[in-house]
Amino acid sequence: MKLSINRTELANALSIVLKGVSTRSTLPVLSGILIEATGDKIVLQATDLELSIQYSVAALVEEEGRTVVPGKLFSEIVKNLPDAAVHVEATEDQAFITCDTSSFSIRALNAEDFPGFPRVETHQRIEIPFQQFSLMVKRVSRVVSKDESRAILTGVLITLEGGVLRMVATDSYRLAITDAALPDATADEFQAVISGSFLSEIASLPKTESPVSLALADNQIVVTCEDTVFINRRIEGNFPNYKQLLPDSYTTRATIEVDKLVASVRRASLLGSNASPVRFDLNAASQTTQLTAASQDVGSAQEILACTVEGEDVEIAFNYAYVLDGLGSIATDEVYLEVQSSLKPGIFRALAPENFLYLVMPVRIS
Repeated sequence: MKLSINRTELANALSIVLKGVSTRSTLPVLSGILIEATGDKIVLQATDLELSIQYSVAALVEEEGRTVVPGKLFSEIVKNLPDAAVHVEATEDQAFITCDTSSFSIRALNAEDFPGFPRVETHQRIEIPFQQFSLMVKRVSRVVSKDESRAILTGVLITLEGGVLRMVATDSYRLAITDAALPDATADEFQAVISGSFLSEIASLPKTESPVSLALADNQIVVTCEDTVFINRRIEGNFPNYKQLLPDSYTTRATIEVDKLVASVRRASLLGSNASPVRFDLNAASQTTQLTAASQDVGSAQEILACTVEGEDVEIAFNYAYVLDGLGSIATDEVYLEVQSSLKPGIFRALAPENFLYLVMPVRIS
């Protein structure tokens, strides 16, 4: 195998494919990246046997062939090369990399030992603009659980119903829901629980005008964006019935400026803790929301925000970190805070045209 390729394009390709390289497998070949040179391009592949990634990029191929190089090492070498054409030549057990005045020789692995890229038959498929997909994932990813003992909560529920794509995530303390209209969707319905970390990796790809394609197989999902194909296992199990948590109405709703609320919560949290969260006092008579945080060993803080309050006066307390996470996903100037009582979840809802809801379980007020 012998080829030449632009260093920046190769480095970008490797940064994506490297996400699929196994870091824990006892099979040495899974720590590598398969390079296949054919025609006028190279195809890079990596897999940990659950996640598989394939990336195609244009190259000048002088001799077709295949080799497997140590993924992390090869990526680091390319990343640190000068900005010039990279020449790669491989024999049965060696790969030679040259660029300008730099040259490397690294051990190569047998390409025949590398697992073939999965060929799956999909039965449901949707497309969504990349930027819209990325925004939706970033809104719900903050809420995805890190607790591997409840695998279903480490995923994001994705559904398509009535031309509306919805993503839902929860860690059992808060819940995030974001919707996007897909009027041209060809699939009648779509439902799957997909790894939150996997979706975040795709959302972090370089911005593109191309759409993201999501296609379901029996126990896998195939995601395609431009020249990159990701195949990952779907998370099995029943996602919590989140709809039963959503109240039909509220007794109090405050309309608050997001920037001022974020600043006030941050200041109040300086004297609070997870054990002594921030309390919200919504007052319809004064049209204010008062934030209070206190620590027995340190002191107390109070913030008063002018806002619009409809309904009854109410007090409710939240973990301030959860509140900041939710507000960080809202791009509108104002946000609704909807409350039924101090013992029921509060809802932060973005104003139109955004469609984002963030539910937070309250902390009991002593």
